[in-house]
Amino acid sequence: MAKMKLYYSPSSPYARKVRVLAMETGLDKKIEMVNVALTPVAPNADVDKHNPIGKIPALSVKGMDLFDSPVICEYLDSQHKGRKLFPRKGRSRWLALRQQAMGDGLLDAALLARYEGALRPEEKRWSEWSQGQIKKMNGVLDQLEAEAKSLKGKLTIGTISVACALGYLDLRFADMGWRDKRPKLAKWFAQTSKLPSIKATVPPAA
Repeated sequence: MAKMKLYYSPSSPYARKVRVLAMETGLDKKIEMVNVALTPVAPNADVDKHNPIGKIPALSVKGMDLFDSPVICEYLDSQHKGRKLFPRKGRSRWLALRQQAMGDGLLDAALLARYEGALRPEEKRWSEWSQGQIKKMNGVLDQLEAEAKSLKGKLTIGTISVACALGYLDLRFADMGWRDKRPKLAKWFAQTSKLPSIKATVPPAA
């Protein structure tokens, strides 16, 4: 297999999804990790060469560039012969993809709230916008609590996505107290956080 190159940041939850899946499938040893720094207002020229959207993660492989974590993760899952983290068919496939959508949706809202508070000049911040994103985050968290039983078992792309999203909340929204009313989700995350691939990719405290 040709050497792959992943453009990532240790604090990126989307890149963390890719890194966890790579470790779970044994592909991490075949990927060169390129640590880059960028924000929506401070792009990175190297990343721009491999992703016209200018975001990480981006994976360069076999003369082709792949971007967006679901696409990269599905590509990597096609490159090994072990247990697939994208279930191939039936209810388990759609459950995993649905969980991935919830995890990514939680991240999308969290990042928009984070950017509004951390990157936008204070005099231009829109509190209703931030509150709207927090509402979305709480909606997903409540749904995950209601469905916590379905998260159990071996990792899939769905549960990886959820775990990375919850990890991002701990990094950037520690005062949100998402665990307070969601004991089942909190218990699942505590157990999942002990897995080697999850522990190895914990984002650095900012």
